[in-house]
Amino acid sequence: MTDILQDAASCAAMLQQELLEGQSSDGAWRLCAESGVMSDAFLLILLQSLGRQEGDRELIRRVAARIAAAQHEDGGWRLYADQQKGHLESSVEAYYALLASGSYVYGDPAMVKARRYILSMGGLGEVRAMMTQVLLAMTGQLPWPRALRIPVESLLAPSWLPLNLFDLSGHARAHLVPVLMLSSGSFTLGKGRLPKLEELVAGEERSFRLPPLMPEPLAGIVNALATGHSPLYPATLKLAERYMLDRIEPNGTLLTYSTATILMIAALLSIGYPPEHETIARALDGIRSLVWHHPQSERSHLQIADSTVWDTAMIGNSLYESGLPTAHPALQNAARYLAARQQTVEGDWKRRNPNVKPGGWGFSNINTRYPDVDDSTASLLLLKRVAGNAPYWSPEAQERGSKWVWSMQNRSSGWPAFERESGSSLIGLIQFEQSAQILTDPPTVDLTARTLQWASQFGAPLPGWLAVALNEEDGSHPEMDTISKAADWLLTRQTQTGSWLGRWGICYVHGTGAAMTGLLAVKAQRSAAPLYRGMNWLLSVQNRDGGWGESCSSDVAGEYRALGASTPSQTAWALEGLLAHPHAPQSEIERGIACLCTLLKANDWRSRYPAGGAFPGHVYLDYHSSRYIWPLRVLSQYQKRYGGKGDKD
Repeated sequence: MTDILQDAASCAAMLQQELLEGQSSDGAWRLCAESGVMSDAFLLILLQSLGRQEGDRELIRRVAARIAAAQHEDGGWRLYADQQKGHLESSVEAYYALLASGSYVYGDPAMVKARRYILSMGGLGEVRAMMTQVLLAMTGQLPWPRALRIPVESLLAPSWLPLNLFDLSGHARAHLVPVLMLSSGSFTLGKGRLPKLEELVAGEERSFRLPPLMPEPLAGIVNALATGHSPLYPATLKLAERYMLDRIEPNGTLLTYSTATILMIAALLSIGYPPEHETIARALDGIRSLVWHHPQSERSHLQIADSTVWDTAMIGNSLYESGLPTAHPALQNAARYLAARQQTVEGDWKRRNPNVKPGGWGFSNINTRYPDVDDSTASLLLLKRVAGNAPYWSPEAQERGSKWVWSMQNRSSGWPAFERESGSSLIGLIQFEQSAQILTDPPTVDLTARTLQWASQFGAPLPGWLAVALNEEDGSHPEMDTISKAADWLLTRQTQTGSWLGRWGICYVHGTGAAMTGLLAVKAQRSAAPLYRGMNWLLSVQNRDGGWGESCSSDVAGEYRALGASTPSQTAWALEGLLAHPHAPQSEIERGIACLCTLLKANDWRSRYPAGGAFPGHVYLDYHSSRYIWPLRVLSQYQKRYGGKGDKD
């Protein structure tokens, strides 16, 4: 063995051992999906609004400590380490939450610095992110922006406007329905219990200073609607209430999202629910269950959603690929956990996919009605690999899951995350920053590529039932090669630079590594030249230390932006693409592997850089599992390619 092979084997063994020691007794891996301060701010302001300080005193202290620790020397907060000017919205959220928590008062030096920073950025009036505007408006700090004063009737009553609620993505609906309930009325959350933020208003105008968000004809309609309510208002408020109640998960949360659940609580209060109502009490318990307590500090963080199913499926597959025997208790327990979480409840995805039974998996531990393609393929793959004839898994369950995944393919031939054919041309009229990526669920390069990787190991689709699943008008599916069409779609998404854009990871490095791996897994026709271009692009952005690192700013800029440092997950994504290519230069791969091992041993800020995509420009995720999933996979692939270690698949 060369030194690099020995180092790769040593690092893989280290990751294996840490994972085996960290598995929960039920077979799951529970690791944090960490984001910025937004969800923490919503939590502290909600708790103060409800007057529940005493019972949650320790929780409030720990969450406030996390927020305070993230403040930078200039007084502001950032979404990611290299965000040069900081982030106004995060700074407003943090300032507001720290005051609401009671941990800080106006005169504290940290608050003085924060105030100066916020005012230097233009104050509250310059806040542009939708969720921050909602937080400020629903607590009475500024009036509701006109763009969010669309009456609830307009989305819940289809006759009003051609833009229907179900044209939006599921996560957008879960947040927007309670927002429209709140903005349509005069309710103020936490009135008399929350600090006032007048000192953050620059100038005399107490409003959000935004450019026009809609074309004039539509703006006129919205303005007319906003001046009053139709006779449908009481009925549609009930419909909105029912929409939320019907989507409450067993732990009391709305579709498992903590932020949507907080908005739901505020909306229910606005229509007369008392704070002690059982639904609100269960929702609060569900929110508390999503709090991650950092084991090595006195800090806690409210996750937007927990990533237990994703982490368990992906870690299980990585351990399998690293050589763990199929019968190993860790793999068997993980598979048993996942088998129990295959969904049997019909969710909103059924509206555009009516002829398929439930069979997918969601992202979170308690998720019964909001499956997604990525978690489903990862879960199906692990179960195929290790479940065999185990009593907890059956061929019928496997077929049901497989059919669900295949049926979710869009007519474009790419796969979305949650719902087929999501979107409407009118969604473009809702123009908050990055609203297209937040409000819709388009097919993406990364999900389509990983579905192709799964397909290469799971078998081809069955054209007969797939035609029915896709709801073809004539009931047939003539000579359609689903995999080839998906590969062709991927090829059309390559940029002029040779890269591909990923949606759920940052960003071009993620998309390019995934696209190359997916295309090579299915031996896509006409892909030789694009794959060479993709390989050369990855090599062109390799850092001097041998690794890869891309800034979160790429997500909003729409072009590759270098981080200036290498991160473990992004290095692994690039290496996976190169290792899949038969002609990638061994010397550059070995430089990357050496860098990856160095990063894993250092385990510093580069390992915690938030390379997970969520809401562009406002929320990025640091999956604690990313330290394990991607590096372990690529270290194993490297050993198989250059160390002669056989592949079980």
